[in-house]
Amino acid sequence: MSVALVLLAAIALLSRFVVAVMLRRALGSLRERSQSRLIKTFLDDRVLERLTKIVPSLVVQLGIGLVPFLPATPALVIRNVAFALTVLHSVRAISMLLKVIAQRSEEFDAQHRSSALKSVTQLITIALYCAALIVIIATLINRSPVVVLSSLGALSAVLMLVFKDTILSFTAGILISSNDMLRSGDWIEMPQAGADGAVVDISLHTIKVQNWDNTITTIPTWKLVSESYKNWRGMSESGGRRIKRSLWIDASTVRFLTESEIQKLDDIELIRDYLVGKQEEVNSTNAARKKTLGEAASLPANQRRLTNLGTFRAYALAYLKARTDIHNGMTLMVRQMESTANGIPIEVYCFTSTTAWANYEAIQGDIFDHLIAILPDLGLRQFQTPTGADMRSMLDGFKPLPLATPNTDNKPKAPVATN
Repeated sequence: MSVALVLLAAIALLSRFVVAVMLRRALGSLRERSQSRLIKTFLDDRVLERLTKIVPSLVVQLGIGLVPFLPATPALVIRNVAFALTVLHSVRAISMLLKVIAQRSEEFDAQHRSSALKSVTQLITIALYCAALIVIIATLINRSPVVVLSSLGALSAVLMLVFKDTILSFTAGILISSNDMLRSGDWIEMPQAGADGAVVDISLHTIKVQNWDNTITTIPTWKLVSESYKNWRGMSESGGRRIKRSLWIDASTVRFLTESEIQKLDDIELIRDYLVGKQEEVNSTNAARKKTLGEAASLPANQRRLTNLGTFRAYALAYLKARTDIHNGMTLMVRQMESTANGIPIEVYCFTSTTAWANYEAIQGDIFDHLIAILPDLGLRQFQTPTGADMRSMLDGFKPLPLATPNTDNKPKAPVATN
């Protein structure tokens, strides 16, 4: 009996080696010659490796009955343990196959629409392991799996509580995939979770986001359905990134332009057409008012004139349209916002023709560098809160009054004559 058991164990281990060599040679060559992705997936080396682990337990199940003089009870125990190992390795082989399928789908899916497949395969794997656990327990105690399931019925509430996140995450994964809400590589912002970066992994339970500081934020999958977040994919696919920034103009510098200033600004090519058109419009309006108002039309309040602030807005708009790195097919405007205690905000609203972060910041910086530098040419000044240097210059120009000389003789002073 002992010799037969040792021989059975040796045959079981040897059979695994033989089957592994045969599978690698026969099925491996078939996989290399085949052009089918399905065959390459099913005959993956990792799947074949786990399939070979089933062979020893199958050999033990088939050969345990041939061992002479082996009592019935040890034979039943060995057969049940071998069957349990067969079930375990079979489930592990199927789970590896599902994993390979999910990986191959991601490799050949350019649009990342297979995100839900990973969640589905993970859920199937969990279900298979749960079923395998029930079968293994039933086999080891030599009872029917129905008996084990009936005993687990009393624990259904506990099981629902344990697998609550799994159920929620699976449902969320289906919704995310069907509605195309999220893909690997998307830039998302979720402040309540501390996430601001690119999605690097979407799984059944969690979604990993690599923030721009290279830290990793892990978010439960169901949170992306129950809570709000910002996805920047639309910006990336549109080909333009928005610039929305204001220049604060000192209100005390806003005034009408004189004729000499208009003639000087007429040399600027970007606003030459604007000035010519506006001057014709202003002259025709003033001529019409002169006919109706008579001598009163000569008063400045009754005349229409150009302002330096309006001319600056026209110049900024023409400057943006002349730049090749600004997307002219999207919204492009320079508008005056409501005045505040900080001055008059002139907002630049446009889109760059690139979505790359570094290029976007460089373009935005160039635009505002130029606009700030051109303000003095139009008689404008940017509003700025007084700094320490401003306070010092103001104090330098202030001369304190001389101190009064004390009266030591206690004599009353003569009154000072005033004009």
